Amino acid sequence: MKATPLSNCERRFLLRAIEERKRLDGRQCYDYRNVRVSFGADYGCCIVELGRTRVLAQVSCELVPPKPNRPTEGILFFNLELSPMAAPGFEPGRQSELLVKLNRLIERCLRNSKCIDTESLCVVAGEKVWQIRLDLHLLNHDGNIIDAASIAGIVALCHFRRPDVSVQGEEVTVYTPEERDPVPLSIHHMPICVSFAFFQQGTYLLVDPSEREECVMDGLLVIAMNKHREICTIQSSGGIMLVKDQVLRCSKITAVKVAEITELIQKALENDQKVRRKEGGKFGFAESIPNQKITAFKMESAAVDTNNVEEQAEEIITKADPPSEVFAKPILHTPGTAQIGEGIENSWGDLEESEREEAAEEEGESEATGFECQKMEIEDISMTKETKKDEPIVLSDSEEEEVVILEPQELPKKTRTQTNSKQENTSKKAFNKSRKKKRAAH
Repeated sequence: MKATPLSNCERRFLLRAIEERKRLDGRQCYDYRNVRVSFGADYGCCIVELGRTRVLAQVSCELVPPKPNRPTEGILFFNLELSPMAAPGFEPGRQSELLVKLNRLIERCLRNSKCIDTESLCVVAGEKVWQIRLDLHLLNHDGNIIDAASIAGIVALCHFRRPDVSVQGEEVTVYTPEERDPVPLSIHHMPICVSFAFFQQGTYLLVDPSEREECVMDGLLVIAMNKHREICTIQSSGGIMLVKDQVLRCSKITAVKVAEITELIQKALENDQKVRRKEGGKFGFAESIPNQKITAFKMESAAVDTNNVEEQAEEIITKADPPSEVFAKPILHTPGTAQIGEGIENSWGDLEESEREEAAEEEGESEATGFECQKMEIEDISMTKETKKDEPIVLSDSEEEEVVILEPQELPKKTRTQTNSKQENTSKKAFNKSRKKKRAAH
């Protein structure tokens, strides 16, 4: 998915605002966005927020054989990933030109500046050294990725602790954090990148450009410097030609910004160490988020008074209404059914003619099915009685089903007359059919 391009109206609006020395977020030309550093639960894990641009940094280490041409130096590996989660214009698994340029710039800033003492990473010369791996993940893209990535990288390296190691002869022992305290990396200085955006062939200059400002800029100048005002690397991109005075002015601005950011990083590291040394101290990403934004992770404890619980319970029981002693009795309409209480009256009003006809048909069907069920029960009962008395049963000689002549059981007065008449008719018809079939067979 490609990034959404700027419209001509928006482009003209941004350029006109820059000419008037105004920015969309209210900053001045040389103002930097707010930098916020938060550390994870493990050493070497941090998130750096530069405005809305967020970068996650994670440092890991392992023992590996050294390079043949440098047997007494450790190995440094840097990797920056631009995921589609940060911006829709980034495609997964594809090395874009922007990603290659950013990775090379980070390597020059951190590796070529010799900010880390690689010789201190050697365990056994020519056999085992520490490989330090720095992974940077862009979580949200709002412009100036390289500055946020460089700050996150150096903060994670300063915060990282590798396991302690002891060598006895040819045996190498790696201690866990419980056995021995981890050892920090030997860092000489902290290089930090500062980006400058140029507009209208270098006429206007902005520090820390945002994503919209990067879309309309003509060129970009990145200067990596430490607090000692030593330039570690410098890179210019875009189709602009810069004069010496512009570069010197940018370097002076960089020195001021780097000093402020370095002081902020040192304070953040000191505060994290104090919290970790303190017993019961709270640290990590979840603790750094205010309670107003997240209520599922943290909840303030509420005091519960457990005194006089029995007395309060007795008061509640005495004030409660006693249970009613009147219970509804079951109403037996017919054997096998029961009802408790009275039914709810119909709230739909009188039925229409069509509904009345349907109700009458359903009642007729239910009565017919009821008579048939009673008839079958009577036949079964009479069969059992006749077989017990060893009375003769009339069977037909045909291959059809057997015809059994039964006498109905004595029923209550209401249904006796109806069932008797129907039973006699069915028995006569069955007897006549059996006689006709016998004559036809003979």
